Amino acid sequence: MEMNAFITGADRGLGFALTDGLLKRGWQVYAGQYLPDWPDLSRLAGQFPGKLHLIPLDVGSMDSVCAAAQAVTAATDHLDVLINNAGVVSQTSSRSIREAQDYGEMHRLYDINTLGPLRVVEAFLPLMDRGTMRRLCFVSSEAGSIERSKRTNMYGYTMSKAALNMGVKILFNHLRPEGYTFRLYHPGWLKSYMGGKKNMNATLEPEESVASALPLFLDPAENEDRLVLMDYKGEEWPW
Repeated sequence: MEMNAFITGADRGLGFALTDGLLKRGWQVYAGQYLPDWPDLSRLAGQFPGKLHLIPLDVGSMDSVCAAAQAVTAATDHLDVLINNAGVVSQTSSRSIREAQDYGEMHRLYDINTLGPLRVVEAFLPLMDRGTMRRLCFVSSEAGSIERSKRTNMYGYTMSKAALNMGVKILFNHLRPEGYTFRLYHPGWLKSYMGGKKNMNATLEPEESVASALPLFLDPAENEDRLVLMDYKGEEWPW
């Protein structure tokens, strides 16, 4: 049976690099596209005719997520791997508690970073039920680790990632007995567009992180009954 993956936030950065890596491994990839005018995915589709399928997707909208699931269902009867990669950070994240917080922006971060993956899993679960791997992958962050938090700001982003980790744990409790396996990944500080512009101060190119992410996402784990947050160095992070 053909191996199929769906990935959110595939337009650029880590999502694009993951898409490229999966295609090079021979997978059929259904790529959630939020930026139709961004040319990279269309160019990649030309390099892999019949292998890359672009699916309009806004993880902040349940209507959009359901429409994406319907589009993928019309093209295939199953998915094997679902990668929840889409995420955002805010330009107002640097404010301390002695400054006025942008609570509307915090709600937006929670809606995309935390509720977005939950919407996607809910809508795509029927396709995943018919797959062979049943692998649910989530791009989280060290920012969601409560035990190792040293920050004095970034309330919205860090709280959204901590909440994502809890959501994944609840999914794990429910779906692991049904044969699902889970991956929770901290990709490192990437030169990506999460804040709108490419962050050139970061330390890693997306392709460097993908070199660690793809084996983690696709290979079996030593103990599938233990949910862990792993980083790009292969190190485990505490909750």
